Amino acid sequence: MRDRLDGSAFVPRPKARYRLTGMTNAALLFHPDGYDTTGQRLMGRHAAGESFLRGFIRNADIDQLVLFNGTAKPTAELEPLVQRIEPPRTSLKWIERREIPALRDPGCLYVPSPNIGPEAWTRQPFDSRRYSLCGVTHTTATHRVMDILHDMIVGPVEPWDALICTSRAVRASVEVEFEAVHDHLARRLGATRKPQPQLATIPLGVNADDFKTSPQHRKAWRERLEIPEDAIVAFYLGRLTPVAKMNPAAMAMALEAAAHETGKTIYWVVAGWAGSDEETERFHAQTQTFCPSVQYRPVDGRPADTRFSIWSVADFFISFSDNIQETFGLTPAEAMAAGLPCVVSDWDGYRETVRNGVDGFRIATHAPRPGMGQDLAYHYAQNWVTYDQYLAAAAQMTAVDLASATAAVAALVANPDLRRRMGAAARERAYATFDWSVVIPQYQALWGELAARRAAAMADPARRFVNATDPRRLDPFTLFAGYPTAPMTPDSILSLVPGVDWAMAIQRLTNPLAGFGRWALPTGAEVKRTFDMVAQGGPLRVAEVTAAFPPGRRGVVERSLLRLVKFGILDLSPTPPVADIS
Repeated sequence: MRDRLDGSAFVPRPKARYRLTGMTNAALLFHPDGYDTTGQRLMGRHAAGESFLRGFIRNADIDQLVLFNGTAKPTAELEPLVQRIEPPRTSLKWIERREIPALRDPGCLYVPSPNIGPEAWTRQPFDSRRYSLCGVTHTTATHRVMDILHDMIVGPVEPWDALICTSRAVRASVEVEFEAVHDHLARRLGATRKPQPQLATIPLGVNADDFKTSPQHRKAWRERLEIPEDAIVAFYLGRLTPVAKMNPAAMAMALEAAAHETGKTIYWVVAGWAGSDEETERFHAQTQTFCPSVQYRPVDGRPADTRFSIWSVADFFISFSDNIQETFGLTPAEAMAAGLPCVVSDWDGYRETVRNGVDGFRIATHAPRPGMGQDLAYHYAQNWVTYDQYLAAAAQMTAVDLASATAAVAALVANPDLRRRMGAAARERAYATFDWSVVIPQYQALWGELAARRAAAMADPARRFVNATDPRRLDPFTLFAGYPTAPMTPDSILSLVPGVDWAMAIQRLTNPLAGFGRWALPTGAEVKRTFDMVAQGGPLRVAEVTAAFPPGRRGVVERSLLRLVKFGILDLSPTPPVADIS
């Protein structure tokens, strides 16, 4: 259940009430890295992004799918990926990266990451009240994301912007990070205001129908993996990295102990992938040393036909997350959609998926008390250890209760009625709580609330548009104003260099040495018009030349007059005196 923006409990409303003045759509920032699951290094955020886009196209209450091109590629190269994920059921509109004003309608830009700070600076010159920004958390343990959270506080992120936290656990960590930044600014600068985006807790979703199991898939996978039809199969799916995902030893030991306790043979299908074939083989070999009597079956979990069909092979799902890079954990929700009872660690977002004793079992975890890891943070901050080494150290100090884990696995192995009852409850919960048909309206309701906040700001006379400059991205001619002898001013005088005609000017300006930075220069017609004005009416003041152009082009023309001076076409006076070195 999501919290409302004011902190009170969110109560789902009838669908008709989700729409708020028609402002519940958003442009989705589209970059293949946020949605493509076909890469060799498949990450959780890729799977979550693909699932979100498919769920949004299927379930959003919109008249038009709006995608914001987050790449330098033409949209024709991006559309096949969209079509492969899910053909849009409405018209599709693309907004190009430089068409920032076009985001006024639909009124919100959804970013499939927490990185809304740079987008706030991009929006700033166009009036931050023009549209809202909405990001979402995935991994929050990296320095990059910690810096992103810091920048949300010091940048122009507004109250009509939001960060979706995929679990209450990760929301609590974001709040700790925000409070630490506020405390620092108070001590350092005496800051008393505490600006930050709205935080909303909305879980990741699944397209539950995609995980429906079938007798045909169950039979095919069991034959392929040489598993008897009546055998008990535990199942895990995910990245195979004890450093950055989860250590498999606890799962292996619990399965091994449960096999001895029940006297039954347990098969364990591990569908996953690591960074290389060598890493994958090493993971499987090391894991099997902890469960020698368990019948271990490795599978490459990346192909799409595997990721969605292999759930049928299993009788229950097991996953003991113990890593701080995790925030929600999508695979338990997928397992629930497949109707599998789950044995999972009581950790971060896992805690908000599986109901202990209803959909499966959550196994208690222990970690060091707060304050015991400052040396870990400092070593990582100084780059004395890598991110993986930082994660690994924290994970090695996190324990899963093995006795409880063994008892939970043994109960499921020994009791087929318990498996069926918990699996049915899990499937029902997946459809009622985690299916995108339920989650997407929560996104749209949030966007509607942000639209209301933005509308109130537009009507508030105390709020006015201020085009504040990003202090870390200053105009180079402002930042480096001390470099030249003197600037050209509107009163500087331009005249044609004697002996230069347009043919000679063209020869010089078409030389490759004059073509660098072409994207920021005037058009050919503007250059010709400038040349003719000075040639026919000069000498002229800079202001007289620029006044002949539309207001929106005067700055471009003015600064580029110096290019004509640079290549000996125009002369600029007076020449500034060069100071002696003192």
